[in-house]
Amino acid sequence: QLRLVESGGGLVHPGGSLRLSCEASGFTLEFYDIGWFRQAPGKGLEGVSCVGKRGDTTIYKDSVKGRFTVSRHNALNMAYLQMNNLQPEDTAVYYCGADPRGCDAIETYFNSWGRGTQVTVSS
Repeated sequence: QLRLVESGGGLVHPGGSLRLSCEASGFTLEFYDIGWFRQAPGKGLEGVSCVGKRGDTTIYKDSVKGRFTVSRHNALNMAYLQMNNLQPEDTAVYYCGADPRGCDAIETYFNSWGRGTQVTVSS
C-alpha cells in the first residue's frame, strides 16, 4: 500500500528554518514525481513545490522561490523540503504527495494523503 509520512515541522520565529522530510513506503519513490503542498487554517490545499523523478526538475510557488529548496534521495525513498527565512504566511500543515504521471497529476490523482506536519511561524 502506497504510504507517505511527513515529519520535521515545528514552531519557529520569522526568519527561521525547518527541513521537512517525506518518507515513502509500499512503493519505489524513484518512479514518482513528488510534490509538497500546504493547507493554512481556513484555506484550501495549495501546491508549494515539486521535484521530478531524477531530482533535476523542480517547481516552486512564486512566494517561496529563493527560500525553499526541494530535493530527494531515491535510494532512501525520501524527499525533503528545506525552508529558510520562514514567514508567518508560511504557517500551515504541510503534506507530500506523489504521482508517476508528473507534478500536475499529484493534486488531482493522489489519494493517500498522510497527516501532514504542522509548521507554525510566529514571534
